[in-house]
Amino acid sequence: MAYTVLARKYRSRSFDELVGQEPIARTLKAAIEQDRVAHAYLFCGTRGVGKTSAARIFAGALNNPDDDPEIDSAIMTGIDTDVIEIDGASNRKVEEARELIANSIYRPLRGHYKIYIIDEVHMLTKEAFNTLLKTMEEPPEHVKFILCTTDPQKVPATIQSRCQRFDFRNIPGAKIGEHLKAVVESEGLGAEPELIHAVARLGNGSMRDALSLLDRIMAVGEKKLTLALLEELLGLPDRELVGALLDAFADADAGGALERVGELLARGVGGDQVLESLLDRLRDLMVLSACGEQTRLVDLSDETRAAEAARAARFDAAGIVHMIALCESVQRSIRTSAAPRALLDACIVRLALTEKLADVSALVAATTGGANRGAALSGGAPAKKR
Repeated sequence: MAYTVLARKYRSRSFDELVGQEPIARTLKAAIEQDRVAHAYLFCGTRGVGKTSAARIFAGALNNPDDDPEIDSAIMTGIDTDVIEIDGASNRKVEEARELIANSIYRPLRGHYKIYIIDEVHMLTKEAFNTLLKTMEEPPEHVKFILCTTDPQKVPATIQSRCQRFDFRNIPGAKIGEHLKAVVESEGLGAEPELIHAVARLGNGSMRDALSLLDRIMAVGEKKLTLALLEELLGLPDRELVGALLDAFADADAGGALERVGELLARGVGGDQVLESLLDRLRDLMVLSACGEQTRLVDLSDETRAAEAARAARFDAAGIVHMIALCESVQRSIRTSAAPRALLDACIVRLALTEKLADVSALVAATTGGANRGAALSGGAPAKKR
């Protein structure tokens, strides 16, 4: 049998399986139960958050209330005769919209409704939208529309006003991680907790992107999936080495920091990747420093959370904010610079001296402030800067 990728194999098949979109699932289920189903819906959200899956599940709940396996399979694979899926990107012309409208007058063959799911609807031409609008204004009672888009701003207001709009949010990393863990177990494999957390974070709120990345890691053929395997596959900076770099910053060890960066570059990691990794790690340290070790604003395993909290205690929160701003500024400059290595090394030295310079600035401010206050009390002039 042909291999089925994880994103398809573990696609949600019921409202209860829609990860991260529970409010929308509850609302759609309630609409069916109360017989308050609108004639048109607009599902908005970034890629891989469940829009098309929700459209198929909703269509199945409307046309297959008895859970017939054959009908369910046809709907979920997009080949059902009464649930017609259309790709707006490849069927965007007015002629195709007219054909769709012409066929909508015919009643469904076995279901209650003829349901049109139009994916990437924002790709339709203006003329196609106008043709679709005429039917959406007064659709036949047996017709339902479910429009899906990643760019709702391009959907005309006249279309949006005739739809019930649902905005699908990015899926939280913790929920993606839980689902990935279940998938790994279902596939009979093992995985390090840090690997699961890393893949969930790299998914950037998209379940499909996270599953696709997990698929790539599984393709290596290892029975135990590790963070080192992910770093090797994607060319990511070694986490322990980046940790050592952060420790060098805490120690104000500019030489040691440059050595660690040299090791990263020798392993084929680009300068912009080093800075991007530093930004992610510094962000975690900042949040841990400001909110405490138990905060849920960082997605880390228990062991790594404790280690990062201890590392965060070595920094001043204001200093970390400055370090983040410096990394972001240099990351933008390094891409167009004729001397990217010099910029990177200068940034690393500056980061290593951040805490030391902050201490000197505080000392100067305290000394100057004390002298000024003493002069004011004695009626003398403020101390002059040298």
